[in-house]
Amino acid sequence: MRLRRVLARESLGALVLALAIPLLFLDESHQPALVVDVGSTDVHARLSDAAVVAVLIAALIAAALQGGWRLTAARIIWIPGVALLLWLGFQAFRPAAYEGAQFAPNVVAYVELIEYALLAVAVPLLVRRALDLSIVVGGFVLWSLAATSVAVAQLLGAGILGAGAIGGRQPSFLTVHDLAALSALALGIAVAGILATPKRVPASALFPVALVAGALGLVLAGSFGALAGFAAGVLGAMAAARGRLAPSGQSGRRLVALLVLVAFVTVGTTAVRAGWVERALDATGIAEEAGAEAEPEQRREVVTYLGLRTFQDHPVLGVGWLRSSSFEVVEPYLADARARYADAPEEAFPTAERELPPRSLYVQLLAEAGALGLLLLVGLGAGGLVLCWRTAAFASSPWAAGAGLAMICALLTLSGEWALSGLVPGSPLQSATAIALGLAAAGAATVEEESGG
Repeated sequence: MRLRRVLARESLGALVLALAIPLLFLDESHQPALVVDVGSTDVHARLSDAAVVAVLIAALIAAALQGGWRLTAARIIWIPGVALLLWLGFQAFRPAAYEGAQFAPNVVAYVELIEYALLAVAVPLLVRRALDLSIVVGGFVLWSLAATSVAVAQLLGAGILGAGAIGGRQPSFLTVHDLAALSALALGIAVAGILATPKRVPASALFPVALVAGALGLVLAGSFGALAGFAAGVLGAMAAARGRLAPSGQSGRRLVALLVLVAFVTVGTTAVRAGWVERALDATGIAEEAGAEAEPEQRREVVTYLGLRTFQDHPVLGVGWLRSSSFEVVEPYLADARARYADAPEEAFPTAERELPPRSLYVQLLAEAGALGLLLLVGLGAGGLVLCWRTAAFASSPWAAGAGLAMICALLTLSGEWALSGLVPGSPLQSATAIALGLAAAGAATVEEESGG
């Protein structure tokens, strides 16, 4: 890829998106913030917010110059996506939401949710050609390499950027959940390269980097949810590629390569979570001091139970946007939770001073937005997978078909990660999901363009 082509006017929007990736995938604790007093609450403007604004401006310019028709091919995700945001908006402004001091901060969080969700709309407006996609893919593959390199240093004892216990899960310059999200994007490219040959995926020269950085990053994040999603993603990508992209006579070789990759991630994740790596480093004298203490697993079980009990009593409307962690909401169920989890430590239970939100997006949506909220989310995710499948099956451009395979794997991996992570508006995990959905929409637009639709 020549620098002149990268800097061509037609690709400047994609370059803006690629340059935004390091800021979108950097934990807020490592970013300076401008605090603005707005009424009864404070608004924190960070570098990642500026990056989103830059991407949205670039997308508006691209739409003005080249048209916004590319968005019409992805109605299957825009309809449930907009409906979900409207439903959550109702939850944020419904009468019950006015109770308590968290109304204003929750409204700010809702606005931030919309801001980062718009990345999904911006991506298909900016990614129109093979070169555009290569620029964006190159951006997150190289940033994934940087994140994984930092995590490896933390694993071996570098006490930097809030490192975890030596030999255990590592956050890099993110959190463990966000590291898993960034790694999912890179590893999706690697899986597509294995299935369709590296030459058929964008930024093909970076295929080895995507493979190593993505696999090691997912291992060091130590997320069993992402692991389960990745295994499902590999199966989904294999099914989508069957009979079309894999060269004849080599399907067995590719199957073995994918099985080895899944086995590596499985064994590596288990080793990190079970403490095998920590004990090995301890035997060498490296792991002499413990790092940050991991969250008790029982806390996750307790807050999941409280979230499901909340949904049981509020199955239609839920309790309102970001109110599932409110002590007054969960207090009626605490006695039952203590009886059910009698061996859990005291810090596993919320108090009026220490509120604990659900550690699963799906449980959180059930508690806060009822069954309809979860149904709309499932519709959004399913729509994204359908778009990816169509792209992999019908795109005549090899780069678009390869991107479809990559995003099938990435979206399913992210869906697994969301099972073990609550919604934090503006988080790298939300950015990764929005970008993956946007790339699915870009692939659908390419298929429609090729067919003359």
